[in-house]
Amino acid sequence: MILEARELSGSQPVRADVCLVGAGAVGIAIALQLSDAGFDVLLLEAGGLKHEASAQSLYRGTVLDPALHNPLEAHRARRFGGTTTIWGGRLVPYDPIDFESRDWIAESGWPIGFDDVAPFYPQANQLCDGGQFDYSVAGTFPGSEREMIRGFHGEAFSTDTIERFSMPTNFADRYRDRLAAAKNLRVLLHASVMEIQLDDSGQTVASLDVRTDAGTRLQVVAKEFVLGAGGLETVRLMLASNAVHKNGIGNEHDVVGRYYMAHLAGTIGTFAPSTGPGAVWNQYEIADGQVYCRRRLALRPEAQRKSRSGNFIARLHHTRISDPSHGSGVLSAFRLGRVAIPERFRTRLQEDVSSWGDLAHHVGNVIRDIPAIVGFASHMLFKRRLAARKYPSVVIRPRSNRYSLDFHAEQEPNRESQVRLSATERDEFGMPRLEVDWRYTRQDVATIANSVALFAEDVAKSGCGSYRFEPDEVEQEIRRYGAYGGHHLGTTRMGSDPRTSVVDADCRVHGVKNLYVAGGSVFATSSQANPTLTAVALALRLGTHLQGRIERGSEIAAG
Repeated sequence: MILEARELSGSQPVRADVCLVGAGAVGIAIALQLSDAGFDVLLLEAGGLKHEASAQSLYRGTVLDPALHNPLEAHRARRFGGTTTIWGGRLVPYDPIDFESRDWIAESGWPIGFDDVAPFYPQANQLCDGGQFDYSVAGTFPGSEREMIRGFHGEAFSTDTIERFSMPTNFADRYRDRLAAAKNLRVLLHASVMEIQLDDSGQTVASLDVRTDAGTRLQVVAKEFVLGAGGLETVRLMLASNAVHKNGIGNEHDVVGRYYMAHLAGTIGTFAPSTGPGAVWNQYEIADGQVYCRRRLALRPEAQRKSRSGNFIARLHHTRISDPSHGSGVLSAFRLGRVAIPERFRTRLQEDVSSWGDLAHHVGNVIRDIPAIVGFASHMLFKRRLAARKYPSVVIRPRSNRYSLDFHAEQEPNRESQVRLSATERDEFGMPRLEVDWRYTRQDVATIANSVALFAEDVAKSGCGSYRFEPDEVEQEIRRYGAYGGHHLGTTRMGSDPRTSVVDADCRVHGVKNLYVAGGSVFATSSQANPTLTAVALALRLGTHLQGRIERGSEIAAG
């Protein structure tokens, strides 16, 4: 059932077998899993059913370098469904190499391997509405003779993998009826956790201090507790819970909030195919269940090892919007009407200064391409705005037959990249706000530089065209995009050593018997992949662990 915490009296503790903090993708996935197994589950959500400005404002904080990181209230949603209410829906699994210890990637290596997560990927894919769990071209489009780049035969890069796209599925809408109908599952809305309260030993969570914006105060008691509030908010709660451990829970070695990763992204260089426009396929394809898919260039594991690079993928993209030589009226319309572009994209676009001649060229593109503009507007209206399963993004085939690489790359774990509590700012509840100091490393620059150089070599050896980039572009693109999107990773990282990690292989906080963390914050490395699919898979793995733990505890008590 779904309840309002505001309407509870607070006179008695709220009890459950498992208490989950955060009703986003990972919280809802575990709640459904444990509820279906017959356990009494409590799911706490700090927001309500819809966006509320007052709730969202609680996320505000300080970014030390605003040029490198979005405001802290962006790319997060303090409401039922969490970030799934605003995400783009991209689904990609991790690769086996991502879990390995690599001597060229600092602090790499997970305490678990790909095979430990793999059994949970199919169910996670289903929960996210991603169709069948197959991320190969051969398995998804059997018999297809279509080439991403005609004549391309890469030694370093593969074109055999795809990314799939969810609806994008809003977990609150998708699973609300199941959550509401479950008799052994309660969702409490407007229930903000103020403190994790430990017992006198400091090794067990005794209860949670929960408050509402109406002034109600609740005590929550459970056998097991799971924090699934995201890579920033989970850090804030753990650090602010310092009544027993003065540095915060799980933070004896000053690791909570450190190793903060996102992804590295940008558009770089120019690829010119040696034949006509038909030589390149960079569009979306539709697979089983009407799922949108897109092919990618993926740096092979052996190439990563040889070049000492992090994981890297790329898509063929139109050249920069501000450059009118692309010849596209649609892209020029974006440039001329940039006020209509979402702010996070508009800011990057405004960094490109256009001359009056360029602006005139853009106007000419628009005039010559009016039918294409009308067709594009119709497509976006019916295939994206009004469709249940939405067309994922803008993909334009440039008239110039020139493409850039739209890349997505792994960021190296870096202890100095950090999320911490503000020493001066507090929110309306009195909780310290956050301060973010996101940083990238020389290895991050090398990953991108090595990868695009290897792509240029593959293109040249294949004889399918040419790819050129300027070395200075690499770091410029890192700084242009900064910490990509809402991928808040690594801040409560998984590991076997408490000196360099926050949770163990089972996602349990070191030194606390019944406190776990779910979500991207436990990732030890960031991979090339968007985090949602792997976060949900790890959450399901955690749910299975909790189920066995509670059952064993019940058997011991009964015996």
